[in-house]
Amino acid sequence: MQPPVTDPALVASLRSDLVSGSYDVDGVEDLLGPLAAAALHREQALPARRAVAAAVAGVAPSDHDPRATLAALFLLGLPVPRAALDRALPATGSSGAARLGLVTAQGEGADDEVRATADLRPYSSADALGDARWWLASDLGELATGDRLATDHVLGAGGASLTLAQVTVRTPTGRVLDLGTGCGIQALHAARHAQRVVATDISRRALAFARLNVALNALADADVELREGSMLDPVAGERFDLVVSNPPFVITPHAGAAGQAVADALGDYEYRDGGRAGDDLVRDLVLGVGDVLAPGGVAQLLGNWEHRRGEPWTERVGAWLDQAGLDGWIIQREVLDPAEYAETWIRDGGTTPDREPGAWAAAYGAWLDDFASRDVEAVGFGIVTLRRPEAGEPTLRRLEEHTGSVRQPLGAHIARSLAGHDWLAARDDAALAAARLVTAADVTEERYLTPGAADPNVVIVRQGDGLGRGIQASSPLAALVGACDGELTVGQIVGALAALFEVPADALAAELLPAVRGLVRDGFLAE
Repeated sequence: MQPPVTDPALVASLRSDLVSGSYDVDGVEDLLGPLAAAALHREQALPARRAVAAAVAGVAPSDHDPRATLAALFLLGLPVPRAALDRALPATGSSGAARLGLVTAQGEGADDEVRATADLRPYSSADALGDARWWLASDLGELATGDRLATDHVLGAGGASLTLAQVTVRTPTGRVLDLGTGCGIQALHAARHAQRVVATDISRRALAFARLNVALNALADADVELREGSMLDPVAGERFDLVVSNPPFVITPHAGAAGQAVADALGDYEYRDGGRAGDDLVRDLVLGVGDVLAPGGVAQLLGNWEHRRGEPWTERVGAWLDQAGLDGWIIQREVLDPAEYAETWIRDGGTTPDREPGAWAAAYGAWLDDFASRDVEAVGFGIVTLRRPEAGEPTLRRLEEHTGSVRQPLGAHIARSLAGHDWLAARDDAALAAARLVTAADVTEERYLTPGAADPNVVIVRQGDGLGRGIQASSPLAALVGACDGELTVGQIVGALAALFEVPADALAAELLPAVRGLVRDGFLAE
């Protein structure tokens, strides 16, 4: 199927029609109702089909609710009468939508069927700058087609895309690189705070969708350039202040009999298979992205990495950071065993044991064999934040696991944590003791007591924002956090607490100052 076409006049007409027809997130959810909308988010179409059918029951196609027509066509993959689409898109018309490559029609009559050739849906998300509301065009998914995905399939805004958009730092900046742009979602987010965005992809089809999405959403003052090429090749020798990437990080068998078995059963999906063995693609990106970062520049990407027998993941991935020569902060968010991982990604492309038992079994076995060949016990998924030092050697090396819930968007929290690290790096303990700190507004304290006891057994200082960390605090540390209101210095508070708890001030400072550093780094305390 041909990729979409970006005709500026038609795209402007389409944008006007989508606005006037209330084809946005709120409008569609209002049409479907909460039950059907929630089911559709879970990739269950039946409630939405019933809601759409009810909305047009007994109504002539020329009077159909535009939201019902567009939802049926682009979200559910159902045919609609030409007359209904002409009403939904009065300026563009069904013929204009066809010229854009979004639909195909079976005739010129009012009752002739029109079918979608692309997914076009409202998009709503929040990043560190606030709410973003657009429309995104991509290839039709399995829900609409009822079949496995094509190997050149272009994804819309999936869970990984949303995660990356939410964790990205959004401070105003100069040049941003969106590496592996896909349908262009990260480029759209970046265009809100960057002077210029360069978006790359190896897939011409993906770039065609990205081009359409940039034009359709008409971001004010957006300077977005699209380039074709693999990984960092299209930007060799250039420098960027921010690099974002949701790369094809899926660990897929490529070598030997296992690789051939997967290729025969499934093919290679451009959006997820980078053609490298194991987690080499993510490793190579971590090692190479510093070449295109300006001093002080930040790279944020998602990735998978292997947990190999006898080697902690923090040592293996930490070695990548050491080789890269960059500041690094890696948060592991999820861990799957080899069988779970194989099941996830075979099913992701639309292959199921019921629909294609032979392909399922062949691919499943090949994945397990491939992992066994490298003694892989599990696969981690997480968020990688890298930074090129302004000068000198890296000072940040942090690898941690956080599989619990987080408060999205995380981008502002990550920016504050990086700033806190830099602030601490410039201050010895004497300077820290002289600082006047303030407890963040989202910090609370939890106390756990044995019934009848006067004092708590455990005190937890908890963060409501960001990663929602909970720190088990001694009584003096909890008291210090409670006293940080910007009036007294840290040293003055420690001195007062030493008198209160009847302990030497120097000993208490030696206990509390390292803990205060951790609280500043994690956003509990700020200057």
